[in-house]
Amino acid sequence: MTNRIYLDNAASSPMDPEVFEEMKPFFLEHFGNPSSIHQNGRFLRNAIEQARRKISQILHVSPSEIYFTSGGTEADNLAITGVVKGYGITHIVSTSIEHHAVTHTVERLEREGIVTVTWLDVDSKGNIDLVQLRNVLSQNPRSLVTLMHANNEIGTLYDIKAIGEICKEFDALFHSDTVQSIGKEEIDLSQIHVHFINASAHKFYGPKGTGFIFVRKGIKIPALIEGGSQERNLRAGTENPASITGMAFALEKCYHNLEEKTRRMWDLKNYMMQRLQAEVPGVSFNGETERGKSICTVLNTVFPFGEEDAMLLFNLDLAGIAVSGGSACNSGANMGSHVLRGIGASKEALINSVRFSFGMENTREEIDYVVEKLKELAPTQIVR
Repeated sequence: MTNRIYLDNAASSPMDPEVFEEMKPFFLEHFGNPSSIHQNGRFLRNAIEQARRKISQILHVSPSEIYFTSGGTEADNLAITGVVKGYGITHIVSTSIEHHAVTHTVERLEREGIVTVTWLDVDSKGNIDLVQLRNVLSQNPRSLVTLMHANNEIGTLYDIKAIGEICKEFDALFHSDTVQSIGKEEIDLSQIHVHFINASAHKFYGPKGTGFIFVRKGIKIPALIEGGSQERNLRAGTENPASITGMAFALEKCYHNLEEKTRRMWDLKNYMMQRLQAEVPGVSFNGETERGKSICTVLNTVFPFGEEDAMLLFNLDLAGIAVSGGSACNSGANMGSHVLRGIGASKEALINSVRFSFGMENTREEIDYVVEKLKELAPTQIVR
């Protein structure tokens, strides 16, 4: 196999060539500022609003509830700081295994003395206890609850519908980072009591640097970025019509025949688990791995390699295989994954865990190649 194998789709997916073609006219032909009142501007404004309507239809919400951002990180910051400032929230409920866009924002607010925080317990698979959530909210009503839908490192899914019902009972505001699940899981926001979700286009075959936030009708929060009236005064700055249009098109493509695509991803994930368990003695997995409890695109694997041989990512890269040890946002950190630490992973797991994340272009043949390469490394690295 001569081409490189890309199994790091949770970090960023390749742009769909059809999405690129959809975007090209906005780079070469449709120039102007979408806030301008002349024809050039009006054309771009219309394209942006069409994209907004497309996304809102997919999620079963009103177009006025979709706001465009630079990506998921900005949207997380906007939701959390906006709720605290706009509603005077003094208590936040979250977990230690959220994306750092959430945990770092919450920790900053806690350090500044603006909020107190309850960090919910998580078990060895990354699950929370809904009874604990209910108990916390019964003592701290009108809190902000921020819990992700699908964990970006270990793949564990949270039941955001059930979480939303508990939040509703105690008048809590609910934000869910859905960056990893948008485009892979059905999300009908008309059936879920959630006030904010967010997405990043490059996680579902769209362009980097573009995302959106859903803000439930009736919720009013202050802008994070000021200096203009764009996005109905919630997000200042000239919009990017090319990327916004590409994002909406990419999301629409993802949800076309979603059930079939999901089956295919689960086939790849299950196939890789079976091959690894059969041919790499002592292998295990972090997080949930069953359908309904886990997302189809993420498989976090612990290899039984000695600590002195913690070169697996490097060796796989040399073999033409792109994978990661966790979130790409933390690349270069030497403390190990905060998610794995949060679920109580062993020292060996912190060093020898690899995240394989699948995309629509991956095949069983690629999985076979990866397993064979892992077996070539095994004689010197597996602890017998």
